[in-house]
Amino acid sequence: MTGKKTVFVVDDDPVARDFLGFLLEAENFAVETFDSAETFLAVCRSTPRSCVIVDYRMPGMDGLQLQGELSRRGILLPLIFLTSQGDIPLCKRAMLAGAVNFLTKTTPAEDILGSVREALRESDRMCEQSNLIQMATARLSDLTKRERQVMALAIKALTSKEIARHLNISYRTVEIHRSRIMEKTGAVNLFDLSRIVKASGFNS
Repeated sequence: MTGKKTVFVVDDDPVARDFLGFLLEAENFAVETFDSAETFLAVCRSTPRSCVIVDYRMPGMDGLQLQGELSRRGILLPLIFLTSQGDIPLCKRAMLAGAVNFLTKTTPAEDILGSVREALRESDRMCEQSNLIQMATARLSDLTKRERQVMALAIKALTSKEIARHLNISYRTVEIHRSRIMEKTGAVNLFDLSRIVKASGFNS
């Protein structure tokens, strides 16, 4: 794959696939097309700088079911839904589940491209957040049980003396733990440590 941003097109209509492929390639996007949600799921994975345009109504698995399956598998790909006719209830369901946009097949080409660019910006944000979570989780995984206890209290703004009383350990021991926590996590200060903890989803 080149350094181009990729758009996956999932639509059982070959005319729609060809039109979207031509439109997107003309804008220098890499395009991969699939005639069903099932064929797409067989090969898809979380791919940086990518998004999916999917027809809502298809034989077999429909677009909303595809969205749910991608979520279940933890595959991070922003979705744009296309449908032959406006369907407000379906649109609301898709958007609440995280779709970037819900367009009809009569939507002007420039609006489709605008939604694709928005979805690709969302892909960049999702990738950045995923990398942050992985980094944060990896850093916290090296902490001992006691270090995690000290950290949980420290990010609540307890002083070392208060932590020592709470855990029934010495002030000096708390200071040693705090020093090791900062070293292992790479945090430069308490605010930075709090950011890492929040990103990891750590639950004290």
